[in-house]
Formats: sequence, C-alpha cells, structure tokens
Amino acid sequence: MLSQHTIEVIKSTVPVLEIHGTAITTRFYNMLFTAHPELLHIFNHANQKQGKQQAALANAVYAAALHVNQLEMILPVVKQIAHKHRSLGVQAEHYPIVGKYLLEAIKDVLGDAASEEILQAWGEAYGVIADAFIGIEADMYEQAKSQAGGWAGFRPFRIIQKVKESDVITSFYITPLDGGALAAFEPGQYISVNVHIPGEEHEQIRQYSLSDASDKPYYRISVKREDAMVDRPAGKVSVYLHEQKEVGDILSISAPAGDFTLDQRDSRPVVLISGGVGLTPMVSMLNTLAIAKPARQVTFIHAAHNGRLHALKQQVETVAQQHSNLSFHWCYEKPTEQDLTEPAFHKQGYIDLNWLQTVVPVKEASYYFCGPVPFMKAIHDALLEWGIPAEDLHYEFFGPAGSL
Repeated sequence: MLSQHTIEVIKSTVPVLEIHGTAITTRFYNMLFTAHPELLHIFNHANQKQGKQQAALANAVYAAALHVNQLEMILPVVKQIAHKHRSLGVQAEHYPIVGKYLLEAIKDVLGDAASEEILQAWGEAYGVIADAFIGIEADMYEQAKSQAGGWAGFRPFRIIQKVKESDVITSFYITPLDGGALAAFEPGQYISVNVHIPGEEHEQIRQYSLSDASDKPYYRISVKREDAMVDRPAGKVSVYLHEQKEVGDILSISAPAGDFTLDQRDSRPVVLISGGVGLTPMVSMLNTLAIAKPARQVTFIHAAHNGRLHALKQQVETVAQQHSNLSFHWCYEKPTEQDLTEPAFHKQGYIDLNWLQTVVPVKEASYYFCGPVPFMKAIHDALLEWGIPAEDLHYEFFGPAGSL
C-alpha cells in the first residue's frame, strides 16, 4: 500500500506526464536498449520505430498516476499487458531494470523539476505496480505450462499447410513438432511467433490471432503481408513468413494468450464486426459459436477494400449456409469491376450507423470488433451513438494498446 503522501506526490505529476509523457518514454527506451541490447530480442522493433510503444507506455504511466489512489481501476489494463508479457517471455528480473531506467528518464527529461521527493514517490509506486505484474504473470506462466497440452517458453511447430486467402493474407496451419497435444484456447486469443530472419541481428517476435476454433488438431494463423507504404517500411516478419516460410518449415510458438475473448456464457445475440485482417479473431469466434453455441444468433459484418483483399470469405459463407441463425454482410470500400458484376458485397463505401441498423437484427446484443484504429473508432462511436452500452462493446488493438 502507498502512503497518502506518496499518492499526493504522484498525483501532482499528472499534468507534467500529460505534456511530457511520450518524451519520457522515448528517452526511457533509448537508455534501456543502450544498456541492455539483449532486450531487443523481446520488443517489437516496428512499434518502436513508429512510436507506438512509446505512446502506449506513456498512456500506461499517465493512467497509473491518475488512478494511483485506486490502482484496482487499472487492473484490467494490467491483465491485458500481462498476457502480452507472458506471450513474449518477459520475466520478473526484467522489472528492476525497467524501473531503473524509467526513473532515470524522468530525471533526464524533467531535470530539476524531478525532485528527489518525486523520484522517490515514483520509485515506490513503480515497485507496487511491478509486483502486481510479476504476481499476475507468474500465475499466467504456471497456467500456460500446466494446462493440458500446455508448455513454457517457445515450442517448435511445423507448418503443415499454407493457404493464400487473399492478395495480402495467407493462412499457416501448424502442429507441434514433438507430436504432443495442443493447448486449448479461447476464441479471440493469439500466439507469439519468434523468428530469426537471416541478416537480422535480433530475433523478432510478432503476435497473430488464432483464426479457427480450438477443437482442431492444428493452430491456424492468417497473416497479412505488410508491404512498404509512404509512412512506414515493410513488415519484416510478415513478409518473411509470406515469402520464405513454406510447408515443412519450423516456427517457434508461445502458448495462446490474450483477454479479448468471446464470452461463451452469454446467450444473447452476438455481432462480430471486422475490418481488413481484423477478421481473424472474429472467424475464430464465429467457428466456435457454430460448434459450441449453434442456437445463438450471430451477425458477421466485414469491411474490405475489395474482393481481392477479402480473406476467408468462402469459409464464413459456408458456415452461414449450415446455420440458419447466422447472417453475413460484406462492405467494400472500392469494389472491383468483378465485384460489381457478381455482385460480391452488400454495401459500397464504409460501414455507418444507418446501415448497421438495417443489418443487425437485434440491437440488444454483445458487440465485438477489430480492425485498423480509424475503423474501430468509427464503429465504436457509431455504436455508442446508437445507444449500445459501453459494457457491451468489446474490441482489441493489433499492437500496443491505444484508446478510442
């Protein structure tokens, strides 16, 4: 427990963190990796270069300061981050290292404004928060290892099938190299893939949603190839998987993780809304519902640029043909001539509230959505405008957590 004085000191830094938070976390990562380059094997280099990780950590530090007198308020975020830490292999011994350089970064950026009293208070608060992470993650490591088919760390899997799902998305079907059992997972969870790309100094770890139900003798991930764009370089790992990894090759995988999961105890209708590669956890949820909850009403809505970029379409339509309580709706931003001829979609342009209200059969439902951040923000705002309670909205960011 923190003393009242410590809480007051931390609270006093909230306005400063709001202004200088990203500068502090940017300096923190520079100092951390200079002193401990071995940690570059854990962190996502692309998120570092794009500033996403720095912004996410700044938001987390700000939230901790804002709620320091009620740290239970940030417990859901702690659990979400802890899932990622367990998936990546973050260990208890990493926390003192992070704490040291976070305090040094605060001092370095704020200078004389970071008094000894402030640094001492933040050191105490960090210790409490770090202990919470360490305890939660220890339980997660034990659960991942002790469950049926579970394992610790990274386990070698063999690619048994590689399927091109669209112009940019390819599915990889993988099974354990040791021939052992597969750990069950919740629909919506992900696995971490650890690869050593030839010519790269550090290992690269990326997290990909499992895109099928858990009752299969394999795991499936459906990976979007991130090509170079004006504002970002090509994705090293996704391009490597698409272009270099073939059937028979080995991938190192950590056990399934993540808290963006389908509530299978809920019997209400469910609406699954996705954009682009955000459909991967939604297809896992859909396939699970078709098997485990066939009586539950499901509305599956997906937005794609056009039919050439629409992955797993036939699979969803096949499930729908077998279950009368399932409906699907496709929205294409810029359909091709072939799309217009077939027609292969139900709406042109973007998903908006007016259209949602015509295709969602029952408003009182549970809503899950995933996709690019602007897409998720639009869906989030539309559903709130419609009057959907915030507690019925469930979503996940691919990459560091953000805010809608």
